[in-house]
Amino acid sequence: MVTVGLDDTLALVKEIFDHSKFHHLLAMENGELLGVVSDRDLFKALSPNIDTNVETYKDTATLNKRVHQIMSRKPRFLREDASVDAAIDLFTKHPISCIPILSDDDRLVGILSWRDILRNLHRRHSEEES
Repeated sequence: MVTVGLDDTLALVKEIFDHSKFHHLLAMENGELLGVVSDRDLFKALSPNIDTNVETYKDTATLNKRVHQIMSRKPRFLREDASVDAAIDLFTKHPISCIPILSDDDRLVGILSWRDILRNLHRRHSEEES
């Protein structure tokens, strides 16, 4: 699982997002989950001129910002034995697009997105129709 540190640069976050298919990174420090950075958070923090012909030094300087400057703090999370209904409940009650999953001893187990839930529900529905 890919995570970032609080002092990692947005250049690193951009590179990870540019070369992967996921849309969220968990910000960890000493094994503790401290925040979440989404691709939308990154998009809002960077200059729109990055990687264009009109890019200036000021634009590229936005890549030097740090994860802790743009991450969502105190992320909502679930334990690995939580139900799908608990996840759906979190998604509907809070403006979040992913849920970190932690073990009982607070180790990071994974990350759940609303897309994961939709895929699972679709698969179940398809199986029931067959």
